[in-house]
Amino acid sequence: MKLLFTLSLFFTASLCFAQRQNVYFLKNNGKYVTVRDSADYIRIVRAPDSASVLYNVFEFYLNGNKKLIGKSTAIDPPKYDGSCATYYPDGKREAVINYKNGSKTGNDMEFYPNGKLYLEITYPDKNIPGVDYLIKTNNDTLGNALVTDGNGYYKGYNDKFTYIEEEGNVKNGKRDGQWKGDYKNTHITFTENYDNGQFVSGNAIAEDGKSVTYTKSRRVPPQFKSGIEGFGRYLSHNIKYPDYARARNIQGQVILSFVVEKNGDLTDIIISKPVSPVLDEEAIRVLKNSPKWLPGMQFGMPARVRYSVPITFKMN
Repeated sequence: MKLLFTLSLFFTASLCFAQRQNVYFLKNNGKYVTVRDSADYIRIVRAPDSASVLYNVFEFYLNGNKKLIGKSTAIDPPKYDGSCATYYPDGKREAVINYKNGSKTGNDMEFYPNGKLYLEITYPDKNIPGVDYLIKTNNDTLGNALVTDGNGYYKGYNDKFTYIEEEGNVKNGKRDGQWKGDYKNTHITFTENYDNGQFVSGNAIAEDGKSVTYTKSRRVPPQFKSGIEGFGRYLSHNIKYPDYARARNIQGQVILSFVVEKNGDLTDIIISKPVSPVLDEEAIRVLKNSPKWLPGMQFGMPARVRYSVPITFKMN
């Protein structure tokens, strides 16, 4: 898990969808590009099957191997619903994830690059305070069980499966007792204490040797000072439909991303999916003028957080 973590916030300036297409070229960071050779993968969205309202979503690596197969309630960006399977570049299964209206639900199975089952977690139907998911199964790279039926000692790898990133006891699917970890990409080591899935406290040591004790969760996202709804109101009140675009009936959805810095400033504002220069510039202008945010925290220390914001320009 990188210190620069990503959150998504969706805002539309109207109730209508932007222009719809069937084929998209994307980079691994989610940025849309216009030509295939500049992309890392390709997304194809097809019409729903007979008697279904869900669009069929397929993603492919540039070598032609499948990357994702799933269904979505929306064309772009996808809002997955039902079972969604992802694959490694060599074609081996990476994960099988279940969604309901864009949110993960039920069982989530993840696999090692060698094809062995790595992890099985369950997103509970009922809200359990402090518990996002339950750990059902965890195996080592040879397939030997570490956690079975929600009980055992969990070992979690980094994204590339090159080292153990965190480990600790699991009881009835929940973290219990002391956990420890080493996030090598950010040079942070930590120990955390849990009681029946509830976070109690943690201590992290940064690269410079600074030690921080925290009593809230490991990650606290940044927020607009009046919350998500307040940020939506800010966009609604400050976005101005450019006269040039209005006169020429230019419409569409601009997708931007930006970083909330440790001091609350918004920086590194980029267009992930452009529509037209005038609409893109208006979206950027409003974000640049945003008031400071409350910064995010990770392991008790301020963290840089990247957001993704789709803004739809639609003339009534």
